[in-house]
Amino acid sequence: MSGGNIANNFGSFDVVFEKGQGSTVYDINGKKYIDFLAGIAVNCLGHNHPSLVKAISDQATKQIHISNYYNSDIGLKYSEKLLKASGFDKVYFGNSGAEANEAAIKLARKYGYLEGEKSGIGGKNKKTIVTLEKSFHGRTLNTLKATGQEVFHPECFAPYPDGFKYIKAGDYEALKTAFDESTCALMMECVQGEGGVNLIDKEWAMAAASAARKVGAIVIADEVQTGMGRTGSLFASEWLGIEPEVITTAKGIAGGVPMGACLYRGKVKDVFVAGDHQSTFGGNPLACSCANAVLDVMLEKGFFENVVHSADRICSTIRSWNLPCVKEIRGKGLMIGIDIDGSSAEIQKKALDQGLLMSTAGKNTLRFLPPLVITDQEIDEGLAILKKVLSC
Repeated sequence: MSGGNIANNFGSFDVVFEKGQGSTVYDINGKKYIDFLAGIAVNCLGHNHPSLVKAISDQATKQIHISNYYNSDIGLKYSEKLLKASGFDKVYFGNSGAEANEAAIKLARKYGYLEGEKSGIGGKNKKTIVTLEKSFHGRTLNTLKATGQEVFHPECFAPYPDGFKYIKAGDYEALKTAFDESTCALMMECVQGEGGVNLIDKEWAMAAASAARKVGAIVIADEVQTGMGRTGSLFASEWLGIEPEVITTAKGIAGGVPMGACLYRGKVKDVFVAGDHQSTFGGNPLACSCANAVLDVMLEKGFFENVVHSADRICSTIRSWNLPCVKEIRGKGLMIGIDIDGSSAEIQKKALDQGLLMSTAGKNTLRFLPPLVITDQEIDEGLAILKKVLSC
C-alpha cells in the first residue's frame, strides 16, 4: 500500500498508519511509534480518547451537517462555553487555521476602513497589517503574504495580495516607525512555530501592541498552534500580556476533526455583519461536538498543570544528557524546539525509522508537539529513541 495516487504536495514519508492509542500509533505492519507530533499539534487528546470517541459517535447518530443558514444546539452550547472560558464576545467557525486567519484579516481590514472613515485617521486606506519576520500564518495567498518568510513567497504563485508589512520580533527601534495611520492591525504568533519555535519577548510584545493601538490599530494573536492548551494555558496570549482584540485558533481545537475559529471582542465585536464572511462547513455539529468534548477535558482540574509537567520532563531529560550536538532547547509548554548541530530532516527520518514521530522547524531545529495528555512512560520511551538517534 502506498500514497502514489495522492497529490505529492506534502512530501509524505513512506509509512502508512492504521490505528493509535494515547500517544502511541501503529502502522499497517504493526510497528509501534511514540507520537511527539500529534498530527502537527492537532491530536491534543492523543489517539482514541474516550471522550472524543463518544462525542463523535453520539453526534453522528443525530446530525453531522446542516449548513450555516441555521444554528445547531451543540454549536450554541460550545460557542457559549468557549467564549466564557476565553473572555471573548463572539466567534466565527471555519475549518482550518488559514481560514481563521483569513477571517481575522478581513475583520481587521473592515474595522480599519470603518474606523478610518469615522476618525479621519488613515481614512479608507487604513488597511495595512504588520506581521513579524519568521512568522507563519497559512497557505492561502493572503496568509502566505502575511507570513514573514520569503521562502513562502515563491514567484510561481505571484501576484500576492498587498497590504502587509514585516518587522523583526524584539526590535524596539522598528516599533518607532512600523505603525502609522494606514495600519489597521498587528498580527503575531505568541510562539513562532514554523519559524523555529521562537519565543516572543513579553515586554517587547506589549510594547508592540501599545504602538499599534496608538494609531488606532487592533491586535491579532495567531494562536492556531499555540492555542487550546498547547503552551500550558488555554491561550498563549494570556501569559504574553497583549490582550488581543482577536484570536485565531485551530489545530487542536476539535482533537483531530477539521475546525478553526476566530474569536473577537471589544471594539471589533460588531464589525462583521451577515454576508461578510462565511463557510459552508464551518461550525458543523460534528466538529462542534468534538470541540466541546476537547474543551471539557481541558477545563478539568490539573490539565494545564500536567502539560507544564510533561514539558519540564522532556526538556530537563534532554538537558541532562549533555550531548554536544544539542545546542539549545526552548519553547513553552508542549511546543518545544531543539537546535542541533546537524540536519534536523535527517534526524527526523532516523527517528521515524526507530519508532518516534516528530517534526522540524528549520534546517537545524527539531520540533516536538506531542499530545497534551502524553504519559510519563510514553515520554520516556520517546526520549530513549531520540537519545539513541542523536548519539549515533
